[in-house]
Amino acid sequence: MQALNRWLLSGLAIFVAACVAVGLLALQVNRFMNTELDVPETGVAFEIPAGSSFASVSRRLVEQEIVSGDRWLRLYARWHKLTGAIQAGDYLIEKGATPESLLQQFTTGDVRLYSFTIIEGWSYREVLAALHRNAAIEVTMTDEDWPALLESLGANHTHPEGMFLPETYNFPSETTDKALLGQAYQLMQKVLAEEWPNRAEDAPVKTPYEALILASIVEKETARTDERPRIAGVFARRLQKRMRLQTDPTVIYGIGPAFDGNITRKHLRTDTPYNTYTRHGLPPTPIAMPGRDAIRAALNPASGEELYFVATGLDDGSHKFSATKAEHDAAVAEYLRRLRQRRNGS
Repeated sequence: MQALNRWLLSGLAIFVAACVAVGLLALQVNRFMNTELDVPETGVAFEIPAGSSFASVSRRLVEQEIVSGDRWLRLYARWHKLTGAIQAGDYLIEKGATPESLLQQFTTGDVRLYSFTIIEGWSYREVLAALHRNAAIEVTMTDEDWPALLESLGANHTHPEGMFLPETYNFPSETTDKALLGQAYQLMQKVLAEEWPNRAEDAPVKTPYEALILASIVEKETARTDERPRIAGVFARRLQKRMRLQTDPTVIYGIGPAFDGNITRKHLRTDTPYNTYTRHGLPPTPIAMPGRDAIRAALNPASGEELYFVATGLDDGSHKFSATKAEHDAAVAEYLRRLRQRRNGS
């Protein structure tokens, strides 16, 4: 009986010691996994190539001095059956990360995101050039590929101008230019679908595509959000009165890449499909990428009597709006006077 008691006590002691050891081990692992890593404010880039084993990833973390050692990291990963869940990708380890958050990042594929912004008023050529300047974007298309891209996206038009929404897009590395353009196209379609039902009854456009055309002209005429409905209102009234739009940005677009920055009387008199001094109505396509505000303005032009506008020449980028030709001529003269003053340094 005494021998049995000694055996039970010995077994109990071993069990307690084992429990204490496991508890201490768990405490050690937990402390390690939740200790903030020594990461700079700007973060650390870390790439996991396809096919990497967990052991190779943890070893590289130690080699790059991101973690002090990988014993507890490997043990934690085995306990939680995460060693086979690591996903390849380009990661950014941010300030405040812990081994536990790092493991979660690697197993959920929370990869580093880059950004690309389409600026309001850019042309499709400017968009493509900017895409190809971004080192994180994979180049797959040339200027000749636009029609095929639009066809693949289900577009009803083959000309790319105005079809992609100005916005900032976040993406992982090795995203292709076509994939980003696909996002921008779909987002433009979404904005048009949202804005079109809210158009004014007397909006001067008959289709969403015509709205894009008018919005692109408004976009090129002013960067001021508060002026866009007024400028759209001028164009709406001119269209209703069968007056030519007579807007320089369309003429410049019709000239194309050969435009040297100086618009002349000859340019205004030379007929092209985009010359709104020689032709009535809207041009055949948009002339730039319009943002949501410009689209909304084109669909909801401000009411009023103004039929003309011209830049004021002030630093705020504002315009002078006029109801009569005489008022407009006076505003143009004032604008030219301000330009001469600037050139003379007064």
